[in-house]
Amino acid sequence: MLREQISAELKSAIKGKQACATATLRLINAAIKDRDIAARDKGNQDGISDDEILSLLQSMIKQRQESATAYEKGERQDLAEREREEITVIEGFLPEQMTEEEIVKAVDAVIGETGADCIKDMGSCMGALKQKYAGRMDFGKASAVVKERLC
Repeated sequence: MLREQISAELKSAIKGKQACATATLRLINAAIKDRDIAARDKGNQDGISDDEILSLLQSMIKQRQESATAYEKGERQDLAEREREEITVIEGFLPEQMTEEEIVKAVDAVIGETGADCIKDMGSCMGALKQKYAGRMDFGKASAVVKERLC
């Protein structure tokens, strides 16, 4: 389970005195706990699933990529590098990401399965993709492909 893997990595980072990894892993744990609390408020006593954790990790990566870009524009390479180090730590928990070609094939398959034929069906296609490929697919890229196929 992903939670145990993150906790084990945190212990290892603390023992190895890896400051960036320790801080990043603590941020991940805090974000998971926040989502668990929100899930309990909605009646889910078990907390969030591994798929939801993978989605959370992807959003954390996206935030850091945006921050690194902003820091580079502001000529703060030191802060941009820190963001990229955090991205590397977070990516260690994600499965191998799908290539552009694999994304296109997956989108075509989902469109065929759902019978989507217009842009109104985009939501159902994206929902199916998120259910099947959580943590492995860049949904920003997938969204563009779905939109292209359905327009």
